[in-house]
Amino acid sequence: MKLELQLVAVVACALGAAFLVALVATPVVKRLAFRVGAVDVPKDSRRMHNHPIPRMGGLAIFLGFLLSVLLFADLTTQLRGMLLGAVIIVVLGILDDIYALGAKLKLAVQIAAALVAVFSGNVIETLSNPNVFSTDLYWDLGWLSIPATVIWIVAITNAVNLIDGLDGLACGVSTISSMTLLVISLLVADAPVAILMAALAGGCLGFLPYNLNPAKIFMGDTGSTFLGYILAVVSIQGLFKFYTIISFAVPFLMLGLPIFDTCFAFIRRIAHGQSPMHADRSHVHHRLIDMGFNQKQAVAVLYVISAILGLSAVVLTTSGALKAMILLLALCFAGALAALIYTGGGKKGTARRPAEPSGEPAPEAEPESGGAPPAQEAAPGGGEEEKP
Repeated sequence: MKLELQLVAVVACALGAAFLVALVATPVVKRLAFRVGAVDVPKDSRRMHNHPIPRMGGLAIFLGFLLSVLLFADLTTQLRGMLLGAVIIVVLGILDDIYALGAKLKLAVQIAAALVAVFSGNVIETLSNPNVFSTDLYWDLGWLSIPATVIWIVAITNAVNLIDGLDGLACGVSTISSMTLLVISLLVADAPVAILMAALAGGCLGFLPYNLNPAKIFMGDTGSTFLGYILAVVSIQGLFKFYTIISFAVPFLMLGLPIFDTCFAFIRRIAHGQSPMHADRSHVHHRLIDMGFNQKQAVAVLYVISAILGLSAVVLTTSGALKAMILLLALCFAGALAALIYTGGGKKGTARRPAEPSGEPAPEAEPESGGAPPAQEAAPGGGEEEKP
């Protein structure tokens, strides 16, 4: 009991430290963004804001996370590799927020950052067999563990970036996902993962007041790719390894919204004979706007869906008939709501809504930090290239 209370106290301190640093650092980063030219200027009708908005705000989240981790976490080889990869991702994001780098270059750097984490010991070695009728309970990935882990890290890094389309959306969803893994790690007294997720949640919460509608600053690629990278790597440490029996399901529930939205976008475009990188207005946040929701309402709906999926992930790590029933009802509710959005989202047409005082790109634009032309996705982080 004493050990559990001590862990909770350390986790609370880690969260509080990251929160305070991000809260104080964000105005400083905002001024820095204006100086270096990391600014989203409303140069066309696809933007809903009517004045320049700085991006690169994810730097404040990173600073809060890094300081908290250095203060409260043990610097193991795995953690050092993750932090080095995170630095690579953040530097890439800063450069892209300023100069709009090419998609191929960014994909190559993201793979390099993933390999840094992988060769430091962050590897998905086994998975539970999703075939419940099989006598083989686990899959030993063997030599496939390295490419599978790299694909997972790069995919989640870009999935979080793809949902970064409304004020506070990606930051809030990442907060919910990190809190989900924080709760799971506390249930089994997994201190290293709990501290990391507390630091990430604290950084997001410190930045969120500046990013909610109407946004004063965007996190840019600096933030969205950093959040995706950390969530991907820590999920390997805290879910794929510690919950082998359910490792196939829990990470996908915890990160359910960005994974579902990205997969649905790719499948939809391929089915229509388009490139998977082809831009459209059928992401989940676009459909909510088309259904008549304003930005605050759309973000609130997506927060609720993420929270339900997060609750389902927590419940799945426990046992009991009642908890299993709660999980089933939550999944049914989330599925019904998602089906309603995707079947009814386009009925109101795609006309541009009147401008709101939001400081956020119009729904036609992809991640909030950039402005891709209609024929292309904004590259991870808001450049004007295709997304990898």
